[in-house]
Amino acid sequence: MDAKRKTQLLKDALDAGGGIVRLAPAWVPRSFLVPGGRLKLAPKDHYALGADRGGIDERWLASTVRADNGPGTPEDEGLSYVVVKDGVEVVKILLKEAIELLGDQILGKAVMQRYEGWMVLAKFFDNAGPIPHHLHPDDEHAKKVGRVGKPEAYYFPSQLNFVEQHFPYTFFGLEPGTTREDVIRCLERWNEGDNGILDHSKAYRLRPGTGWNIPPGILHAPGTLVTYEPQKASDVASLFQSMVEGRAMTWDSLVKDVPEDRHRDLDYIVSMVDWKQNVDPEFAKHHYVAPKPVKSSEAMEDEGYHETWVAYSSEEFSAKELTVFPGKSVVIRDGAAYGLIVVQGRGTIGNMDVASPTMIRFGELTEDEWFVTVNAAE
Repeated sequence: MDAKRKTQLLKDALDAGGGIVRLAPAWVPRSFLVPGGRLKLAPKDHYALGADRGGIDERWLASTVRADNGPGTPEDEGLSYVVVKDGVEVVKILLKEAIELLGDQILGKAVMQRYEGWMVLAKFFDNAGPIPHHLHPDDEHAKKVGRVGKPEAYYFPSQLNFVEQHFPYTFFGLEPGTTREDVIRCLERWNEGDNGILDHSKAYRLRPGTGWNIPPGILHAPGTLVTYEPQKASDVASLFQSMVEGRAMTWDSLVKDVPEDRHRDLDYIVSMVDWKQNVDPEFAKHHYVAPKPVKSSEAMEDEGYHETWVAYSSEEFSAKELTVFPGKSVVIRDGAAYGLIVVQGRGTIGNMDVASPTMIRFGELTEDEWFVTVNAAE
Protein backbone atom coordinates (compact mmCIF):
# COMPACT_ATOMS: atom_id res chain seq x y z
CA MET A 1 0.00 0.00 0.00
CA ASP A 2 1.45 3.37 -0.97
CA ALA A 3 1.90 6.33 1.40
CA LYS A 4 -0.98 8.30 -0.17
CA ARG A 5 -3.47 5.49 0.48
CA LYS A 6 -2.18 4.96 4.03
CA THR A 7 -2.49 8.67 4.74
CA GLN A 8 -6.11 8.71 3.60
CA LEU A 9 -7.01 5.63 5.68
CA LEU A 10 -5.39 7.18 8.74
CA LYS A 11 -7.25 10.47 8.23
CA ASP A 12 -10.52 8.54 7.89
CA ALA A 13 -9.77 6.63 11.11
CA LEU A 14 -8.93 9.84 12.99
CA ASP A 15 -12.13 11.48 11.79
CA ALA A 16 -14.24 8.43 12.70
CA GLY A 17 -12.71 8.19 16.17
CA GLY A 18 -12.69 11.88 16.97
CA GLY A 19 -8.90 11.86 17.14
CA ILE A 20 -8.65 8.48 18.89
CA VAL A 21 -7.30 5.42 17.07
CA ARG A 22 -7.16 1.76 18.02
CA LEU A 23 -3.87 -0.10 18.44
CA ALA A 24 -3.14 -3.80 18.05
CA PRO A 25 -1.32 -5.67 20.86
CA ALA A 26 2.47 -5.81 20.40
CA TRP A 27 3.88 -8.92 22.09
CA VAL A 28 7.61 -9.27 22.82
CA PRO A 29 9.55 -12.38 23.97
CA ARG A 30 12.74 -12.46 26.03
CA SER A 31 14.84 -15.60 25.62
CA PHE A 32 16.43 -15.42 29.08
CA LEU A 33 13.18 -15.01 31.07
CA VAL A 34 10.08 -17.07 31.93
CA PRO A 35 6.58 -15.58 31.42
CA GLY A 36 4.52 -15.03 34.56
CA GLY A 37 1.19 -15.65 32.83
CA ARG A 38 -0.67 -12.49 33.97
CA LEU A 39 -0.77 -10.40 30.77
CA LYS A 40 -3.99 -12.14 29.60
CA LEU A 41 -2.17 -13.83 26.70
CA ALA A 42 -3.55 -17.36 26.29
CA PRO A 43 -1.18 -19.87 27.98
CA LYS A 44 -0.90 -21.93 24.78
CA ASP A 45 0.50 -18.81 23.07
CA HIS A 46 3.27 -17.96 25.55
CA TYR A 47 5.76 -19.51 23.09
CA ALA A 48 3.87 -18.55 19.92
CA LEU A 49 7.08 -17.19 18.39
CA GLY A 50 9.00 -20.40 19.09
CA ALA A 51 10.75 -21.73 22.16
CA ASP A 52 14.09 -20.68 20.70
CA ARG A 53 12.93 -17.03 20.74
CA GLY A 54 11.78 -17.29 24.34
CA GLY A 55 8.48 -16.90 26.14
CA ILE A 56 6.34 -13.81 25.60
CA ASP A 57 6.63 -11.88 28.86
CA GLU A 58 6.11 -8.32 27.61
CA ARG A 59 3.42 -6.29 25.88
CA TRP A 60 4.65 -3.02 24.41
CA LEU A 61 2.22 -0.10 24.31
CA ALA A 62 2.04 2.76 21.80
CA SER A 63 5.48 1.71 20.60
CA THR A 64 7.54 3.12 17.76
CA VAL A 65 10.63 1.21 18.96
CA ARG A 66 11.77 -2.10 17.47
CA ALA A 67 12.68 -4.66 20.12
CA ASP A 68 16.40 -5.41 20.27
CA ASN A 69 16.30 -9.18 20.64
CA GLY A 70 19.38 -10.00 18.59
CA PRO A 71 19.70 -11.95 15.32
CA GLY A 72 16.44 -13.35 14.00
CA THR A 73 14.28 -10.60 15.45
CA PRO A 74 11.41 -9.72 13.07
CA GLU A 75 11.55 -6.20 11.67
CA ASP A 76 8.29 -5.21 13.37
CA GLU A 77 8.82 -6.89 16.76
CA GLY A 78 7.80 -4.47 19.49
CA LEU A 79 6.21 -1.99 17.07
CA SER A 80 2.58 -0.99 17.53
CA TYR A 81 0.11 -1.00 14.65
CA VAL A 82 -2.86 1.34 14.18
CA VAL A 83 -5.98 -0.64 13.27
CA VAL A 84 -8.00 1.01 10.48
CA LYS A 85 -10.81 0.07 8.12
CA ASP A 86 -10.39 -0.09 4.34
CA GLY A 87 -14.00 -0.67 3.33
CA VAL A 88 -14.97 -3.92 5.04
CA GLU A 89 -11.34 -4.99 5.40
CA VAL A 90 -9.30 -4.44 8.56
CA VAL A 91 -5.86 -2.99 7.81
CA LYS A 92 -2.89 -2.37 10.12
CA ILE A 93 -0.47 0.53 9.69
CA LEU A 94 2.58 0.99 11.89
CA LEU A 95 2.14 3.75 14.49
CA LYS A 96 5.67 4.83 13.63
CA GLU A 97 4.67 5.23 9.98
CA ALA A 98 1.43 7.00 10.92
CA ILE A 99 3.43 9.60 12.86
CA GLU A 100 5.84 10.01 9.96
CA LEU A 101 2.87 10.69 7.67
CA LEU A 102 0.64 12.74 10.01
CA GLY A 103 2.87 13.76 12.90
CA ASP A 104 1.56 17.32 13.20
CA GLN A 105 -2.01 16.02 13.43
CA ILE A 106 -1.21 13.17 15.83
CA LEU A 107 1.43 14.66 18.15
CA GLY A 108 1.22 18.37 17.34
CA LYS A 109 3.61 20.68 15.51
CA ALA A 110 5.58 21.64 18.62
CA VAL A 111 6.40 18.00 19.48
CA MET A 112 7.33 17.16 15.90
CA GLN A 113 9.60 20.19 15.60
CA ARG A 114 11.38 19.38 18.85
CA TYR A 115 11.57 15.56 18.77
CA GLU A 116 10.69 14.58 15.17
CA GLY A 117 8.56 11.73 16.49
CA TRP A 118 7.11 9.88 19.46
CA MET A 119 9.82 9.65 22.13
CA VAL A 120 7.90 7.63 24.74
CA LEU A 121 7.56 3.85 25.10
CA ALA A 122 5.45 2.02 27.66
CA LYS A 123 5.16 -1.68 28.35
CA PHE A 124 3.88 -4.33 30.71
CA PHE A 125 6.42 -6.95 31.74
CA ASP A 126 5.53 -10.08 33.66
CA ASN A 127 8.04 -12.68 34.78
CA ALA A 128 7.84 -15.78 36.97
CA GLY A 129 11.33 -15.03 38.31
CA PRO A 130 13.63 -12.04 38.75
CA ILE A 131 15.35 -10.20 35.88
CA PRO A 132 19.19 -10.00 35.87
CA HIS A 133 20.82 -6.98 37.56
CA HIS A 134 21.27 -4.52 34.72
CA LEU A 135 21.34 -0.88 33.75
CA HIS A 136 20.32 1.27 30.83
CA PRO A 137 23.03 3.53 29.40
CA ASP A 138 22.61 7.30 29.45
CA ASP A 139 22.59 9.42 26.29
CA GLU A 140 26.35 9.93 26.36
CA HIS A 141 27.12 6.20 26.30
CA ALA A 142 24.19 5.19 24.07
CA LYS A 143 25.16 7.78 21.46
CA LYS A 144 28.42 5.90 20.89
CA VAL A 145 26.43 3.00 19.43
CA GLY A 146 23.99 5.21 17.54
CA ARG A 147 21.18 5.03 20.08
CA VAL A 148 19.57 7.06 22.87
CA GLY A 149 19.73 6.53 26.61
CA LYS A 150 16.80 5.20 28.60
CA PRO A 151 15.33 6.56 31.81
CA GLU A 152 12.33 4.53 32.98
CA ALA A 153 9.79 4.20 35.76
CA TYR A 154 7.83 1.37 37.37
CA TYR A 155 4.24 1.12 38.53
CA PHE A 156 2.70 -2.12 39.80
CA PRO A 157 -1.00 -2.14 38.78
CA SER A 158 -3.24 -3.81 41.33
CA GLN A 159 -5.55 -5.12 38.59
CA LEU A 160 -2.86 -7.42 37.16
CA ASN A 161 -1.04 -8.42 40.33
CA PHE A 162 -3.53 -10.99 41.59
CA VAL A 163 -0.55 -13.23 42.45
CA GLU A 164 2.95 -12.04 43.32
CA GLN A 165 4.94 -15.02 41.97
CA HIS A 166 7.88 -16.07 44.12
CA PHE A 167 10.13 -13.00 44.29
CA PRO A 168 8.15 -9.74 44.72
CA TYR A 169 11.34 -7.81 45.43
CA THR A 170 13.63 -5.71 43.26
CA PHE A 171 17.34 -5.12 43.76
CA PHE A 172 18.18 -1.45 43.27
CA GLY A 173 21.59 0.20 43.07
CA LEU A 174 24.68 -0.77 45.07
CA GLU A 175 25.38 -0.78 48.79
CA PRO A 176 27.12 2.40 50.02
CA GLY A 177 30.87 1.78 50.00
CA THR A 178 30.82 -0.42 46.90
CA THR A 179 33.71 0.52 44.60
CA ARG A 180 34.44 0.33 40.88
CA GLU A 181 36.98 -2.39 41.69
CA ASP A 182 34.25 -4.47 43.41
CA VAL A 183 32.11 -4.39 40.27
CA ILE A 184 35.09 -5.05 37.98
CA ARG A 185 35.93 -8.16 40.02
CA CYS A 186 32.37 -9.38 39.52
CA LEU A 187 32.69 -8.93 35.75
CA GLU A 188 36.03 -10.77 35.78
CA ARG A 189 34.21 -13.79 37.30
CA TRP A 190 31.60 -13.85 34.51
CA ASN A 191 32.28 -17.43 33.41
CA GLU A 192 32.71 -18.85 36.90
CA GLY A 193 29.00 -19.19 37.65
CA ASP A 194 27.26 -16.57 39.78
CA ASN A 195 29.50 -13.51 39.63
CA GLY A 196 28.19 -12.16 42.95
CA ILE A 197 26.98 -8.76 41.77
CA LEU A 198 23.90 -9.02 44.01
CA ASP A 199 26.18 -9.27 47.05
CA HIS A 200 26.72 -5.55 46.52
CA SER A 201 23.05 -4.59 46.17
CA LYS A 202 19.89 -4.41 48.29
CA ALA A 203 16.40 -5.78 47.59
CA TYR A 204 13.24 -3.78 48.29
CA ARG A 205 9.76 -5.27 48.79
CA LEU A 206 7.39 -4.33 45.97
CA ARG A 207 3.81 -3.29 46.69
CA PRO A 208 0.95 -3.15 44.16
CA GLY A 209 -0.23 0.40 43.62
CA THR A 210 3.24 1.93 44.09
CA GLY A 211 6.25 2.57 41.87
CA TRP A 212 9.86 3.67 41.38
CA ASN A 213 11.78 6.12 39.20
CA ILE A 214 14.94 4.71 37.58
CA PRO A 215 17.19 7.13 35.64
CA PRO A 216 19.91 5.78 33.31
CA GLY A 217 23.00 4.25 34.88
CA ILE A 218 21.22 2.71 37.89
CA LEU A 219 21.62 -1.04 38.35
CA HIS A 220 18.35 -2.86 39.02
CA ALA A 221 17.08 -6.43 39.05
CA PRO A 222 13.27 -6.31 38.79
CA GLY A 223 11.18 -8.78 40.75
CA THR A 224 8.04 -10.72 39.96
CA LEU A 225 5.20 -8.20 40.13
CA VAL A 226 3.56 -7.31 36.82
CA THR A 227 5.08 -3.94 36.01
CA TYR A 228 3.80 -1.04 33.96
CA GLU A 229 6.94 0.64 32.67
CA PRO A 230 6.83 4.04 30.97
CA GLN A 231 10.20 5.08 29.57
CA LYS A 232 12.06 6.95 26.87
CA ALA A 233 11.68 5.35 23.45
CA SER A 234 14.72 3.06 23.48
CA ASP A 235 15.64 -0.60 24.06
CA VAL A 236 19.22 -0.30 25.31
CA ALA A 237 20.48 -2.34 28.26
CA SER A 238 23.57 -3.97 29.76
CA LEU A 239 23.21 -7.02 32.02
CA PHE A 240 25.75 -7.07 34.88
CA GLN A 241 24.62 -10.38 36.46
CA SER A 242 26.14 -13.52 34.96
CA MET A 243 23.63 -16.08 36.22
CA VAL A 244 19.99 -15.92 37.36
CA GLU A 245 18.27 -18.89 39.01
CA GLY A 246 20.72 -21.25 37.35
CA ARG A 247 20.41 -19.69 33.88
CA ALA A 248 23.66 -18.34 32.45
CA MET A 249 23.65 -14.92 30.79
CA THR A 250 25.93 -14.37 27.80
CA TRP A 251 28.75 -11.81 27.73
CA ASP A 252 26.95 -10.34 24.72
CA SER A 253 24.04 -9.41 27.00
CA LEU A 254 26.48 -7.20 28.93
CA VAL A 255 28.08 -5.51 25.91
CA LYS A 256 25.34 -5.41 23.26
CA ASP A 257 25.14 -1.60 23.61
CA VAL A 258 28.87 -1.05 24.10
CA PRO A 259 31.19 0.02 21.20
CA GLU A 260 32.74 -3.10 19.68
CA ASP A 261 36.28 -2.03 20.47
CA ARG A 262 35.30 -1.75 24.18
CA HIS A 263 33.71 -5.19 24.61
CA ARG A 264 36.55 -6.33 26.91
CA ASP A 265 37.30 -2.94 28.43
CA LEU A 266 35.99 -3.39 31.98
CA ASP A 267 36.84 0.17 32.95
CA TYR A 268 34.67 1.48 30.14
CA ILE A 269 31.81 -0.92 30.94
CA VAL A 270 31.83 0.13 34.59
CA SER A 271 31.88 3.79 33.52
CA MET A 272 28.23 3.31 32.47
CA VAL A 273 27.33 3.03 36.18
CA ASP A 274 26.07 6.26 37.73
CA TRP A 275 28.03 5.95 40.98
CA LYS A 276 26.42 8.83 42.86
CA GLN A 277 22.91 7.45 42.43
CA ASN A 278 23.80 3.77 42.83
CA VAL A 279 25.49 4.12 46.22
CA ASP A 280 23.05 6.72 47.57
CA PRO A 281 22.36 5.71 51.22
CA GLU A 282 18.86 7.20 50.84
CA PHE A 283 18.07 5.48 47.55
CA ALA A 284 14.44 4.70 48.44
CA LYS A 285 13.80 8.27 49.58
CA HIS A 286 14.98 9.61 46.22
CA HIS A 287 13.46 7.01 43.88
CA TYR A 288 10.32 5.50 45.45
CA VAL A 289 7.14 6.90 43.86
CA ALA A 290 3.76 6.91 45.61
CA PRO A 291 0.63 7.66 43.54
CA LYS A 292 -0.28 11.35 43.60
CA PRO A 293 -3.93 12.40 43.05
CA VAL A 294 -4.34 14.96 40.27
CA LYS A 295 -6.61 16.96 42.62
CA SER A 296 -8.54 16.37 45.83
CA SER A 297 -10.07 12.91 46.09
CA GLU A 298 -13.36 14.39 47.32
CA ALA A 299 -13.70 16.60 44.23
CA MET A 300 -12.97 13.70 41.91
CA GLU A 301 -15.39 11.37 43.66
CA ASP A 302 -18.15 13.96 43.30
CA GLU A 303 -17.47 13.96 39.55
CA GLY A 304 -17.44 10.17 39.30
CA TYR A 305 -13.79 9.28 38.87
CA HIS A 306 -10.39 8.95 40.51
CA GLU A 307 -7.10 9.79 38.78
CA THR A 308 -3.53 9.67 40.07
CA TRP A 309 -0.10 10.40 38.69
CA VAL A 310 1.88 7.14 38.85
CA ALA A 311 5.01 8.34 37.01
CA TYR A 312 5.98 11.97 37.50
CA SER A 313 9.67 12.19 38.40
CA SER A 314 11.17 12.28 34.90
CA GLU A 315 11.34 15.09 32.36
CA GLU A 316 11.10 12.51 29.57
CA PHE A 317 7.66 10.99 30.25
CA SER A 318 4.77 10.76 32.70
CA ALA A 319 1.83 8.42 33.31
CA LYS A 320 -1.52 8.42 35.07
CA GLU A 321 -4.03 5.82 36.25
CA LEU A 322 -7.69 6.72 35.70
CA THR A 323 -10.68 4.96 37.23
CA VAL A 324 -14.14 5.95 36.00
CA PHE A 325 -16.83 4.81 38.42
CA PRO A 326 -19.62 2.53 37.11
CA GLY A 327 -22.35 4.37 35.26
CA LYS A 328 -20.43 7.66 35.24
CA SER A 329 -19.22 9.85 32.38
CA VAL A 330 -16.31 12.26 32.78
CA VAL A 331 -14.19 14.58 30.65
CA ILE A 332 -10.41 14.28 31.07
CA ARG A 333 -8.16 16.93 29.55
CA ASP A 334 -4.42 16.58 28.99
CA GLY A 335 -1.78 18.74 27.38
CA ALA A 336 -0.25 16.18 25.04
CA ALA A 337 -0.97 13.08 22.99
CA TYR A 338 -0.77 9.74 24.81
CA GLY A 339 -1.27 6.01 24.56
CA LEU A 340 -3.70 4.25 26.90
CA ILE A 341 -4.49 0.72 27.98
CA VAL A 342 -7.72 -0.43 29.65
CA VAL A 343 -6.96 -2.89 32.47
CA GLN A 344 -10.44 -3.47 33.92
CA GLY A 345 -14.05 -3.09 32.83
CA ARG A 346 -15.69 -1.77 29.68
CA GLY A 347 -17.26 1.41 28.41
CA THR A 348 -16.59 4.12 25.85
CA ILE A 349 -13.85 6.64 25.15
CA GLY A 350 -15.20 9.38 22.93
CA ASN A 351 -17.38 7.43 20.51
CA MET A 352 -15.25 4.27 20.68
CA ASP A 353 -16.27 1.12 22.56
CA VAL A 354 -13.48 -0.12 24.83
CA ALA A 355 -13.14 -3.25 26.93
CA SER A 356 -10.51 -5.12 28.90
CA PRO A 357 -10.38 -8.74 27.64
CA THR A 358 -10.24 -11.82 29.84
CA MET A 359 -7.88 -13.74 27.53
CA ILE A 360 -6.14 -12.83 24.30
CA ARG A 361 -4.94 -15.17 21.57
CA PHE A 362 -1.66 -14.27 19.87
CA GLY A 363 -2.46 -12.18 16.79
CA GLU A 364 -5.96 -11.34 18.00
CA LEU A 365 -7.12 -7.73 17.86
CA THR A 366 -8.48 -6.24 21.09
CA GLU A 367 -10.43 -3.17 22.18
CA ASP A 368 -8.22 -2.31 25.15
CA GLU A 369 -5.40 -0.23 23.63
CA TRP A 370 -5.78 3.21 22.04
CA PHE A 371 -3.85 6.29 21.04
CA VAL A 372 -5.26 9.75 21.80
CA THR A 373 -4.02 12.51 19.51
CA VAL A 374 -3.07 15.93 20.84
CA ASN A 375 -6.29 17.69 19.80
CA ALA A 376 -8.46 14.99 21.33
CA ALA A 377 -6.35 15.00 24.50
CA GLU A 378 -6.78 18.74 24.91
